[in-house]
Amino acid sequence: MRFGVNYTPTRGWFHHWLDFDLDEIRADLDSLTVLGLDHIRVFPLWPLFQPNRALVRPRAVEQLVALVDAAGERGLDVAVDGLQGHLSSFDFVPSWTTTWHRRNMFTDPGVVEAQEAYLTALASALADRPHFLGMTVGNEIDQFSGDPHPDPDRIRPEQAGSWLRRMLDACDKAAPGRAHLHASYDAAWYDGTHPFTPAHSARLGAMTAVHSWVFNGTAQRHGPTGAATERHAAYLVELSKAWADDPDRPVWLQEVGAPAPHIPPGRAAAFTRATLAHALDCTGLWGVTWWCSHDVDRALADFPELEYGLGLFTNDRRIKPAGEAVARAVREWHEGGREPEPRRTALVLDVGDPETAPSRPVCGPGGAFFEAWMRVAARGVRPGVVLGSRVGDAGWLAARGIDSVVSVDEVG
Repeated sequence: MRFGVNYTPTRGWFHHWLDFDLDEIRADLDSLTVLGLDHIRVFPLWPLFQPNRALVRPRAVEQLVALVDAAGERGLDVAVDGLQGHLSSFDFVPSWTTTWHRRNMFTDPGVVEAQEAYLTALASALADRPHFLGMTVGNEIDQFSGDPHPDPDRIRPEQAGSWLRRMLDACDKAAPGRAHLHASYDAAWYDGTHPFTPAHSARLGAMTAVHSWVFNGTAQRHGPTGAATERHAAYLVELSKAWADDPDRPVWLQEVGAPAPHIPPGRAAAFTRATLAHALDCTGLWGVTWWCSHDVDRALADFPELEYGLGLFTNDRRIKPAGEAVARAVREWHEGGREPEPRRTALVLDVGDPETAPSRPVCGPGGAFFEAWMRVAARGVRPGVVLGSRVGDAGWLAARGIDSVVSVDEVG
């Protein structure tokens, strides 16, 4: 089991690449040591690293390598996101894809070739670093492909799959043997019109990544202490497994956090403990990476209010109650944690064609499947998920340890 944080620099947030200060980074990383973590996830900003389609800045790449080395010196492995993309409500896309140079980032041949070259440059520079875990193609870059983005680059599911395979292949060739993957926000699981599908997430790349945010309607519907709110992360882990061809495919809870006011600050530690307890009760979980390491500096303007206080540490590196909750969970796992038993009972999910899953809204907050799964879980049952198309696949069910399937209609 791996435990980590998404690293948010205390000085300048992700704009720190413009004024790169390795001493400040070292101080940030030193503050994390009390948590007992083993990895961080870091975010180069795409327009700063590739300001022109034909230029990946060597100095920026050197700074990324220096950050990875500094983390390694403190026993922290590093996962690197490539196409940033989108972070904390802000888009970071190069000028050569917008306005006068507007072109589809997923289908334009010149843009796709440049993205491939960029990911290749980052992965190649890190390939020999022992503490480099691998590349994530981008942070929720699927949000650029459809609503509610104000200016989406429209594509079809088959185009999304083709683009993902090309980006992942570039990472694999540049840094073979590392864990390269991609990460979508929950529209991939909950929106039947979204071109990035559950099958893409659960079948492409080294593992499946899920991002759990209860401001998606879960906390609004169930409240900060609701069973569904505290189990949302575990639900996404189990939901993602339903599409995996490999029953043993690992799942990475790559983002999860306690967003105020949906989770009041005084409740953040309790939410953190409950979320981790339920997630760690899922088989096949590779690890948990909390969002995020440090609060956003309030001197920076225009962030949504919830973004400022998500850190496990304050902006001046003081640990918060949620940070203490993470440290305790890590300590308890290392002292006596073990792989949980398989989930013997699975709820049957019908989303239409499994490849495109047009009926995905049943999986989201308020959807029939979501609410039924949560009712079963609240009763103390440990439900898994099986696609309706796989109910008759005895081998797949046995490999998952499932010996009983229940339809949504059977859930009272």
